[in-house]
Amino acid sequence: MSVDQKYYFPTGGLPSQKDMMTQRAVFTAAYAVIPKGTMRDIVTSFLPQWHKTRAWVLARPLSGFAETFSQYIMEVSPGGGSSKPDPEVGAQSVLFVTDGQGLLRLNGQEHALRTGSYAYIPSGAEWVLKTSTETLRFHWIRKLYVAVEGIEAPEAFVTHEENHAPKLMPDTNGAWGTTRFVEPDDLRHDMHVNIVTFQPGGVIPFEETHVMEHGLYVLEGKAVYKLNQDWVEVEAGDFMWLRAFCPQACYAGGPGPFRYLLYKDVNRHMPLNL
Repeated sequence: MSVDQKYYFPTGGLPSQKDMMTQRAVFTAAYAVIPKGTMRDIVTSFLPQWHKTRAWVLARPLSGFAETFSQYIMEVSPGGGSSKPDPEVGAQSVLFVTDGQGLLRLNGQEHALRTGSYAYIPSGAEWVLKTSTETLRFHWIRKLYVAVEGIEAPEAFVTHEENHAPKLMPDTNGAWGTTRFVEPDDLRHDMHVNIVTFQPGGVIPFEETHVMEHGLYVLEGKAVYKLNQDWVEVEAGDFMWLRAFCPQACYAGGPGPFRYLLYKDVNRHMPLNL
């Protein structure tokens, strides 16, 4: 990724009264598709203790649907930010920057953020995020951490996607790769937020059907995605929300790479006391 790369982010606004209202939004018992055209000014949220900031809420725990995480697109204007960003006790976070610059102070250390920056913030960490003269846009993914006796809690870290070469899937001739920021067998972590990349024509060649739920935000490109029994077309700026065991596959359409930010819950027993 070049240093001047900018991933898609919503700009708000409102369509013309002459435009058709029907778009591609879908909400079913198995999945949801929130297309970029629905992310307008009138559906933003404003969060306590955040200044000069607005958010598009893409996912939240919802009884009978997906249950483990929330995901926001944050837009912090110049001079904005928060010194008390998250009131939720036990919440861990991942931040992934899609545009702009900012400063993250995490457990007393300062980190400059830019497009492609990635931060893991464990539960209980102290953090502050500020902007100066440039708007910062990033994804904020939150999950309550599930501690396990005998396993240490993960440490905070800040990195950049340029520092992590994609791991290519076997037998795909380089058509399918995953940029991992945490190793899959690191049992300290109970969630993964990765970047998945398909080259034009690349496919998931079977219907994945598994216990992990997903949030998928398309960073760039386009594809057709198989969700449960339906084929849906998605492009940069669209978000997909998949509950556990929803069958899924995809076909990357080109002409450039198809890339998305992927959340999934991992590495823990299934709770039986719901």
